[in-house]
Amino acid sequence: MSDEKVYMLNVLWFEPEGGAEKYAEYSAAAAPFVQKLGGRFVDGYVPEMAVIGDWKPDAIFAVEWPDWDAFTKLPQDPGYLAIAHLREEAITDSLLIRCKRMPSL
Repeated sequence: MSDEKVYMLNVLWFEPEGGAEKYAEYSAAAAPFVQKLGGRFVDGYVPEMAVIGDWKPDAIFAVEWPDWDAFTKLPQDPGYLAIAHLREEAITDSLLIRCKRMPSL
């Protein structure tokens, strides 16, 4: 696999009762595993309004990974597996989209 950086776009819909708080707990627990593999939070947003279309996620953020191999190691880490349930308990739906940087326009 290429050693090109990979950007994972995360789009989340939280459980109505406590989902955001549970996801914050997951994020704190997952951060050391992500960092150990060279991943880093790039930027995040709370969508305010869809100007075109009907799309209402609760959070959007990107994580940069040094390469695809690093990303694929995360769900295999036993320590990460022990806390992964927090993510599933926090969300009702999600999108995870592999991206690469777009050349300047």
